[in-house]
Amino acid sequence: MREILFIKGSGIDLAAIEPSGFVGLELEPLRKLRELDSIRDEEMENQLQIHKISFRSPFPSVEALLHAFLPHRFIDHTHAEAILVLTSQPDGADILKEVLGAKAAFLPYCRPGLELARAGLREYGRKPEMEALVVAGHGIFTFGEEARTAYERMVALVAKAEGFIRRKTRGRKIVPVRRKASARIKDASFFANLTQMIRGAAAVRTKEGGLRRFYTEVRSTPELIRASAVRNAGELCSSGVLTPDHAIRTKNKWAFIEGVEEDEASLKEVIRKVVQEYRVAYDRAFAAQAQTRGFAWKKRDSNPRVFLVAGVGLITLGFTCQEARIAADIAERTTRAKILARTLGKYEPLSEDHVFEMEYWGPQQRKLDFEALPPLQGQVAVVTGAGGAIGLGIADRLLASGAAVALGDIAEKSLGKVYSRLAEKYGEDRLEKIPLDVTRYESVEGAFAEISRRLGGIDILVPNAGVAHVAKVEDLDSEKFKQVIDVNLIGTFHCIKACVPIFRRQGTGGNIVVVSSKNVFDPGASFGAYSASKAGAHQIAKIAA
Repeated sequence: MREILFIKGSGIDLAAIEPSGFVGLELEPLRKLRELDSIRDEEMENQLQIHKISFRSPFPSVEALLHAFLPHRFIDHTHAEAILVLTSQPDGADILKEVLGAKAAFLPYCRPGLELARAGLREYGRKPEMEALVVAGHGIFTFGEEARTAYERMVALVAKAEGFIRRKTRGRKIVPVRRKASARIKDASFFANLTQMIRGAAAVRTKEGGLRRFYTEVRSTPELIRASAVRNAGELCSSGVLTPDHAIRTKNKWAFIEGVEEDEASLKEVIRKVVQEYRVAYDRAFAAQAQTRGFAWKKRDSNPRVFLVAGVGLITLGFTCQEARIAADIAERTTRAKILARTLGKYEPLSEDHVFEMEYWGPQQRKLDFEALPPLQGQVAVVTGAGGAIGLGIADRLLASGAAVALGDIAEKSLGKVYSRLAEKYGEDRLEKIPLDVTRYESVEGAFAEISRRLGGIDILVPNAGVAHVAKVEDLDSEKFKQVIDVNLIGTFHCIKACVPIFRRQGTGGNIVVVSSKNVFDPGASFGAYSASKAGAHQIAKIAA
């Protein structure tokens, strides 16, 4: 009877995994690889591919060979933070032996693939009674003949590690906080300005001369604000990832913005300098690694993915909204883990050589989306009047072209219906909704700040909100006339006015698409209010351009 190993697909989120997210692999052919001393990465990937039982399955986890080599029926693997905190200590192996007990084995860092799989198998041969294996930088594996057994061992051992850390750090103080940084209180407009400037500074120039933009994610919990303000907060950014798996999401090092200036011009210059210094350092490190290894790697963009901002918290970047959120999730947990490690003793990161190799390792790179990009991916579009049919159609085409879209309308019920309809078609990842009244400038300005906080900024504005009133001039009520002017002309003016400073902070240009009308050029007899308002909007757009 053929034995099949089912393992999670590489890069698949366990929180939302479906049966299709697992890969079935023929077990016996993979176990024959135990006899090899080494194998080229390309050949290892080939072996995993040809022994899949379905060609439609995703690529298997990079730890597939370790799962295949060990004899246990069920194997669980996590990057539990408590375990990584302990392995990061100078005496981590001794601590783990004390905390986890005799049935847990420990290995120093090993390269994923055949090297780690053979090391795990050797440890099993030496200690066949082991119920768990901890690998520095890789987390913990637990085993069992039943799924529940492996799971319960994982929970119990991680709980032991967490308990040990709590006991050892109870009552210990984290290093003093900078008073100036911790006392800063920022409003929504500050966060909006900050994300717009960071996003603009990090935009990537393509070979064709265009710009590839990022989305952002902001995390500003009290714990992160405190962490960002400690005296040696910069070391949180320079001390490396908890596990090499994280490097493709956050890069090994982060950017630190130590001084947050109140003046916009000064703040923009600080951000520009931080980004430029990071790029230079990354390029230098890449060149050194490529030369040492003799590999012709294709360099990723040189931008940071994580910014730690003193007194503010974390801001992360991603070419997709999902990438930005994943980076933020990892960075938030990493910050907490590093502080725990320091409070416990000393945080010792993995070698930069190991981490750099994993950032550019083929099986890891596969987790990133390198498919042909839609034309508007990375851009944020705002559509006002989105609760109507025209707004729905505009938003649909923007989403189809890859943009993230923020829907705005004063009619919240209609807005909710459009949001639901579009979310069903495209998902919620690139979709936001926000109530706003275009006739009130403060409402528009506040909505644009909130959109920037959620997505990073604005690149495309479609001031689509509009109303019509049919009446001959002699029958036209003054209040009705004013209402049409307020929405169609003043509303368009408010949106353009609020968007211009965002475009300037980002420094990456932008597009404003005003919905015109044939009544601008050939007004109807009973469309005085509508025609006048549209003509005014048409002119204000030409002036703004």
